[in-house]
Amino acid sequence: MTQPRYTPLAKSLPASVPFVGPETQERQRGAPFAARLGANENIFGPSPKAIAAMQASLADIWKYGDAESFDLRQALAAHHRVAPENIMVGEGIDGLLGYLVRLLVGQGDAVVTSLGAYPTFNYHVAGFGGVLHTVPYRNDHEDPVALFAKAREVDAKLVYLANPDNPMGSWHSGADLLTAIDNLPESCLLLLDEAYIDCAPEGTALPIDINDPRVIRTRTFSKAYGMAGARIGYLLAESGLVQSFNKVRNHFGMNRSAQIGALAALQDQTWLAEVVSRIAAARDRIAQIARDNGLKPLPSATNFVAIDCGGSGDFAKSVLDGLVDQGVFVRMPFAAPQNRCIRVSCGPEDDLAAFAAALPIALERANSR
Repeated sequence: MTQPRYTPLAKSLPASVPFVGPETQERQRGAPFAARLGANENIFGPSPKAIAAMQASLADIWKYGDAESFDLRQALAAHHRVAPENIMVGEGIDGLLGYLVRLLVGQGDAVVTSLGAYPTFNYHVAGFGGVLHTVPYRNDHEDPVALFAKAREVDAKLVYLANPDNPMGSWHSGADLLTAIDNLPESCLLLLDEAYIDCAPEGTALPIDINDPRVIRTRTFSKAYGMAGARIGYLLAESGLVQSFNKVRNHFGMNRSAQIGALAALQDQTWLAEVVSRIAAARDRIAQIARDNGLKPLPSATNFVAIDCGGSGDFAKSVLDGLVDQGVFVRMPFAAPQNRCIRVSCGPEDDLAAFAAALPIALERANSR
């Protein structure tokens, strides 16, 4: 029988998914979740103006989306006070990560990240034949000094760093990162993932010139803007690097209605400010629920809170399983020692009340094992 002639690289890779989605888990358990608090989605939802704009656009869905995302890029450029040539829009940060790795990473090329950091990036590196080198977190923070030292040691072409961080919620000040970047090796690019920057304290964003060739930054409409299902991400970088994405990207990959919705969301900064305030209140509520159960919440600059369960990764997994069994979807870091934690997304009070009711039962079950 004829078989596809896979590349040697493809044959060497496992058929894996970086994250098992909540819908898959619901099908496996045979019931929907009562509280969806695991995917770091913004459960408070997008701007009503974005919803209205997308609804109004549906009669024209027969058209392809603008291959240049012209209107959205113009608006983003004005918002960030840069030129449109410094911005590329893509299918969420995940899609942009894949394009960047495709541009830079070939078979055997070295790439550096933190052990336990965002696994979708690692998935892309493996998919293009790169060799991933990791450094541990330091006090639940990604460690720029160690990352850049490792990059120098292995002659890395690319370093991944998230600020604020997923899965821990920790962050560095932009000023500290700017100082650390002076130790980035020559000809090594820093990929700075700023997906959660809208939730972070003032001064967290990297204060760097847009045309500094050492850094490329990614942003998204999936978190604070509440449009995860629309798959709208964008990057900020020196114009030459941005334009290189045109060599490899899917030029008609952007959904037309999603582009229109993102533009309306960007123009409604009042709604964004309200949602960011709700996220901050939800972080406080999650932290209090953790403390009420004898657990330690970690400080967070994101739309989730990592909760230290006070034991091993196995214990935290037992707590997580106990929550899922009760219909509360949460996740946890996958590498030690961060896997002593569970990670709970911010959400409305009904969702957090479900978490508050389920947590003591999950802890009791975990402690009895």
